[in-house]
Amino acid sequence: MMIFAISSVTFASGAFRMGDQCSEVAEIQGHLIKLGYDVMADGDFGPSTVDAVKSFQKSKGIKVSGYVDETTYRALVGREMPEVSRGSSYISRRLISTAMQYLGTPYVFGGNSLYYGIDCSAFTQQIYASVGISLPRTADYQYEVGTPISRSELLPGDEVFFTTYTYGASHCGIYVGDNKFIHASSSRGVTISSLHESYYNARYIGARRMF
Repeated sequence: MMIFAISSVTFASGAFRMGDQCSEVAEIQGHLIKLGYDVMADGDFGPSTVDAVKSFQKSKGIKVSGYVDETTYRALVGREMPEVSRGSSYISRRLISTAMQYLGTPYVFGGNSLYYGIDCSAFTQQIYASVGISLPRTADYQYEVGTPISRSELLPGDEVFFTTYTYGASHCGIYVGDNKFIHASSSRGVTISSLHESYYNARYIGARRMF
């Protein structure tokens, strides 16, 4: 397990990247298709588009990142890049789908195995990593990154935080909608709980949007 000594999510903000859904992405895909890359111009920046962008960047001697920044956009499309429109439904679906695969995984304090035992922050770190988002290892440091959002603004894929055995953010999970979140519970392992449960409702301290 790698421990990231970072204080922010590692996606470029001024770039089109995995999870974006818009007409600008469809145009980017159209240019990739013209160059022979195997993608669909559906406006959904998914894994196949990431792979095509990486191959294009490598062919042009551009830093290989998989997202389309100003340099990549100019080389591919031939003009100045427009303002980035952000969409999140694709990445949210992947996050939650991946997390659900590990329901029932035992809880182990300090554990980092999605099969044999894991703790809450290792669980969120690894699930976010599955969609290309790098987070710090512990809940308190994860609470310092991303964009703070209110409880009323919660969307599937957001990370929720609680204060439990020590002061500050000491437990975390991933919001899945309908006031529920998936997390590695010390008593039940990876499970789904409600934010309305008295224990979690009393200990909820905030949420962060990581993409």
